[in-house]
Amino acid sequence: MTEPIRVLVADDQSLLRGSFRVLVDTAPGLTTVGEAGTGAEAVENTLRLRPDVVLMDIRMPGMDGIEATRHIAGSPETAGTRVLVLTTFDLDEYVYGALRAGAAGFLLKDTSPEVLLAGIRTVAAGESLLAPSVTRRLIAEFARLPRAHRAVSSSLEELTEREREVLLLVARGFSNADIAAYLCLSNGTVKTYIGRLLTKLRARDRAQLVISAYESGLVHAARPDPAGGGGGG
Repeated sequence: MTEPIRVLVADDQSLLRGSFRVLVDTAPGLTTVGEAGTGAEAVENTLRLRPDVVLMDIRMPGMDGIEATRHIAGSPETAGTRVLVLTTFDLDEYVYGALRAGAAGFLLKDTSPEVLLAGIRTVAAGESLLAPSVTRRLIAEFARLPRAHRAVSSSLEELTEREREVLLLVARGFSNADIAAYLCLSNGTVKTYIGRLLTKLRARDRAQLVISAYESGLVHAARPDPAGGGGGG
C-alpha cells in the first residue's frame, strides 16, 4: 500500500490551520502530521517530523514564511521537504521572494479545495506549481525592468535554441502539455528537454527554471501567453 503524502500546515491563524488539516485529512492519500503558528515553528517541526510538503503562510510573526522556506529548502536535513506557499497576497515581492527562497509552488488562499489538494500532490511528486495569476504578475514585473538591472546567467549560453524556447514557455506558465501542443512535440520529448534544462542550469525544480529565465532577461512581454496555461507539469 502506498504511504500517504505527509503534510505540515504552517499558518498564524489557528482557524485556518484547522480548516486546512480537515481538508487534507479527508482527502485520499494525504494526511497531516503537524502544524506551526510561526516560521520558526515551521522550521523546527519540519526538522522533527520530516513532512513531504509544508503548506506555508507568508505573513507570520517573527520569522516569516519566506525566511522559513529558505531554512527548509537550504538545509540538507530537510531538503526533501517541498514547500507550497499559500497567501492572501499575490504581490510581486512575496512571489519572487518565496521562489528565490526555494518554494516549489505558490497558490492564493482563495484557491478552490480541489486545486489546493492537486497542488499538494503536484509538489510532492517533485513538480512545481504557480497559479496563472502569479505567473502573469511575475512576467509583468520582470518585463518592466531595464535589461541592465537583470543578472545574466552564463549557463544560458550552453542552451540550444530549442532549449531556450522551452525554458521561455516554462517561465510563461505553460504546462508540459501546453509546451508539447505549442511546439508540436510529444510529451516525452518535452520532459526530456526539461530534464536537460534542469541539468544545464543546475536547477532543483521547475520553479528554479522560472527564476533563471526571469533573472537572465529571457522573458519578454511580447511573447504569447498560453490559453489557460498553469504551472503544473
